[in-house]
Amino acid sequence: MAGEPQADCLFCKIVAGEVPATVVRESETTVAFRDINPQAPTHILVIPKVHHPDAASLAAAEPAIAADVLREAGAVAEDEKLESHRVVFNTGSGAGQTVFHAHAHVLGGRGMQWPPG
Repeated sequence: MAGEPQADCLFCKIVAGEVPATVVRESETTVAFRDINPQAPTHILVIPKVHHPDAASLAAAEPAIAADVLREAGAVAEDEKLESHRVVFNTGSGAGQTVFHAHAHVLGGRGMQWPPG
């Protein structure tokens, strides 16, 4: 069920402290940690502590927490002293989503191309 921790979800396990992560920020509603497979010199994931399979379902069910994820993504970029950065939400396996727990990728430290994929 959306909002409830999922026993088979990697990010729910990180939130619960069952799986280690290099946490860089934590708020009441979010956790930010370094991606284990970085696609840029700075690649940090910002996740809500509640489980939703993607950003759209998070925004529909809990818009305040979706806003917290975006706010924390900006704070991560500031903490990391990124002059420019990209925030990406992948939705669905065809878009590259591999963990079905809503999350934002904060990418920076190199030039970004457009279109992105």
